Order: sequence, then structure tokens, then C-alpha cells
Amino acid sequence: MAHSNPLNGKLVVLMGGSGFIGNYVAQALLERGARVRIASRNPERAHKLKPLANLGQLQLVRCNVSNQASVAKVIEGADAVINLVGVFSGDIKQIMGESPGWMAEAAAATGASAFVHVSAIARDPEGVSGYAQAKLLGEERVMGAFPKATILRPSIVFGEDDNFLNMFAGLISMMPVIPVFGPDAELQPVYVDDVAEAIARTAAHPDKFGGKLFELGGPDVLTMMDINERVADAERRKRMFIPMPDAASAAFAMMPLTPMSRDQWYLLKSGNTVGDDTAGFKQLGIDPKPLSLFLERWMVRYRKHGRFENRLSA
Repeated sequence: MAHSNPLNGKLVVLMGGSGFIGNYVAQALLERGARVRIASRNPERAHKLKPLANLGQLQLVRCNVSNQASVAKVIEGADAVINLVGVFSGDIKQIMGESPGWMAEAAAATGASAFVHVSAIARDPEGVSGYAQAKLLGEERVMGAFPKATILRPSIVFGEDDNFLNMFAGLISMMPVIPVFGPDAELQPVYVDDVAEAIARTAAHPDKFGGKLFELGGPDVLTMMDINERVADAERRKRMFIPMPDAASAAFAMMPLTPMSRDQWYLLKSGNTVGDDTAGFKQLGIDPKPLSLFLERWMVRYRKHGRFENRLSA
């Protein structure tokens, strides 16, 4: 498999590759025989990948994406560059807007054949989300510097070790009454392995996918209320869910130390589903998996008696 793959033996630089999605992308690239350089503020977080790589196949380097020289240095010699950097705090315009342009410039200068920029579905009809504006600027900067780049916009990405499902699961396991923010907001949760596969495929085939934009959503459109109820069912817990009015949700998002920022609230309210006429998984030849395929198994650890729940209830 590796020998017939265009990425076999090629150097792929994974910008921001030590996080949740990066862990899966790195594995998809290593399986294809690529040499992977993970560039991150905290590269030590990717140490767990070392046993999955052959000798010399994985390199971990520190990078400050707010420093153009640091960005250029880690991209030097790359055959392909993948940008996964995303934040909700700090200088988001720099980190997700201007810095991706520097990455694309460095990739073009070093002769890379592929650049994959992982953006996000960030609908912002009222033009109030700094996050959405930064993401859009990043896409523009990337295409300006590397016209054959591929832009991927995933919906909410889920996985066994994500911060999304596990946040709800933790709250539901502890609280009998749960407030639901944006209860009618529609999301299209997408499995992290499917996103990683899309990234690896587009990096391997810039001839087919370069210069194009894809929105990645799972097969099901779910509301926030649906997701909360499904998690509770999988945990075997009876919970009361209270839909929160927009005004209360917005006020909560403005408060310090809350798990949801103002930007996240605006984006949630606007929905997170793929566009009707936008290319997606189908055009990449990937059949995305639904949340229902995994939820029952993943929520076992949040049940009152864990994996013994079924026996005790019987």
C-alpha cells in the first residue's frame, strides 16, 4: 500500500499537528509511508505517536506560528504542508488569518507540491464573529500565496477523545438538570478518522483536489438538543434538559471562565452544516460514518456502573 502511495517517502509538515485532529492525521500519513514533521507550540504532546512510526519517519519540532521566520524554518524542504492550527483565544486574526498565508508562502518557496488548509464551517451572517472573520482571512491568504491549495472546512469534529462529546458526557453524568444552549442549532458532526482521511487524500493528490474547497459534514444533521439526548441515552441516564433562550445563552457566553466563548455562541446559533452546493466527502470518495455508530460504546465509561451496567440492570 505504502509503495503505491504518492506520499510514500515524502516529507509532510503538519502545522499544529500535536492536537486532537493532528493525532489522527499523523497516523493516516504514517500509514501511507510519509515522513511526518509535526510543528507545534507543544510538540511533546505528540510523543505518543512515536511507537507508530518507523525509525526516522517522525520528527517533532517547536514552532511559533506568530513568527514568520519560525514558520519558514519548519516548512523548509517539505513536499506537502498541512495546516491544522485553530484557536478561540489570543491573537486569532494573526494565528488563523495572517500566519496561514506565511505557511503557504513558505510552502511555495520551498517547492512543495501540495498545501492543505483545514479551515472550518463558520457561518457569520451578522459579521460579528472574530473567529469566522479570521478563518475567512486565512483561506484568502492561503489561496493568494498557493493557488493550488486545498481548503477543507469540517463541521464539529467528534472522536473518542474529543473535547466536544466528552464535555457533554461529563456534565450529563454529574447533573440531573442540564441547560441546553442553542437547542435548535443544527450541526453535522463529522468523525475525526473521516476528516483525517480527507486531509491525507487531498495532500496525496493535489493534481485532483488542488485549488478546490470542500465542506466536510457527517451523514446526520443533529440539533444541540438531539446530541444531549443521545448522549444521555447512551449513558443510560434520565435527565431533564432545559432549552435556554438566546438572550440567556448570549449573556452566559459573555461571562468569564465559561466553557463557551462569545464567538462560539454566535457560530453555534448560525448552525454548522455543509452548504447545499458545496463539494464534500462524496467528491473525495469517502463515505462518512454517523455518530450513532460509536456513541453506545464510547459512553460506557460514563455510565453509573460502567461496563457492568447491563448485568446489574438485568
